[in-house]
Amino acid sequence: MGMMDTEVIRASLDEERASAHLYGCLAATERDRAAALFADLRVESEKQAARWETELRKAGEAVPVWKPGSRVRLVAWLVSRLGPRRMLPVLSAMKVRGLVIYRGGALAEGGAEVTGGPVAEESWHRAASGGGALRAAVFGVNDGLVSNASLILGVAGAEPEPKIILLAGVAGLLAGGFSMAAGEYISVRTQRELLEHQIALEREELRVMPEEEIAELTLIYRAKGLDAVPAEALARRLVQDPVRGLDTLAREELGLDPHGLASPVVAAVASFASFAAGAFVPLLPYLLAQGTPALVGTLALTEVSLLAVGGLMSLFTGRSLAWSALRMALLGSAAAAATFLIGRLLGVSIS
Repeated sequence: MGMMDTEVIRASLDEERASAHLYGCLAATERDRAAALFADLRVESEKQAARWETELRKAGEAVPVWKPGSRVRLVAWLVSRLGPRRMLPVLSAMKVRGLVIYRGGALAEGGAEVTGGPVAEESWHRAASGGGALRAAVFGVNDGLVSNASLILGVAGAEPEPKIILLAGVAGLLAGGFSMAAGEYISVRTQRELLEHQIALEREELRVMPEEEIAELTLIYRAKGLDAVPAEALARRLVQDPVRGLDTLAREELGLDPHGLASPVVAAVASFASFAAGAFVPLLPYLLAQGTPALVGTLALTEVSLLAVGGLMSLFTGRSLAWSALRMALLGSAAAAATFLIGRLLGVSIS
């Protein structure tokens, strides 16, 4: 067995031991069906850890003594204080399975008739999240619009030279855009690395111990409402297909989407573009005019844009278009007015 395989075994063993420890914490925190699920998952995780210990010995390596590290202890403490629901992203990163019970409802009755359960659920999920790009774009434009309008009006309040206001607006657009892009890149890159790491470990477990994976998947389907026999039949049928099995295990055990590996570069560029588009609106009048005409133009364009962005946000909030538009205009105007007044006071005190 190669060096890489040994490293995978060690990583998988450590993950399983940590998972078993956290399952105990979850079982102690939860009640009823959820508590029973995590107690059973702890047993299954301990079995898988034992299998990895055997594989490590076969590779001629000593089995290390395990104690919960600082990260595991911190997560366990937070779970006991905040509850599992508030810790779902962290628990997912810790390879805790069964989290899908917090994200979806029970499976339909009928046992073996639920052959398309996970597929149907994913189809709905994709339909519901199809507007994610539009939502991100709208909020990016809103961030750029409000922040740069506030910056420009704040500087304008101090009544400096027109070129200073223009310089501030350009700097705000570029600084905010690059900051948003960098943050988005890191966020998406981190999420992608998490998905790749967890799915790679799950793929190895499926290859080495398929029966244990079937047992874990059966427990999850039982927690969703299926009887024992149809739950096992469904789990076995899904795991028999390596591609579909890995996809299902990632979704049902880890709550991860194997196809959700977005490009961090594309996300960063989109974030920069949406922010810059919003930030350009209050800057435009100062590219065409100076003094009072430019200030009035910025105020007018900003108000119209705030109303438009607020109206678009109603698509995602379910509130009325008029209320969302008015609320956005009021909040954005308040932020701009506050920075304008602060700029005016600072300008007076400096002069």
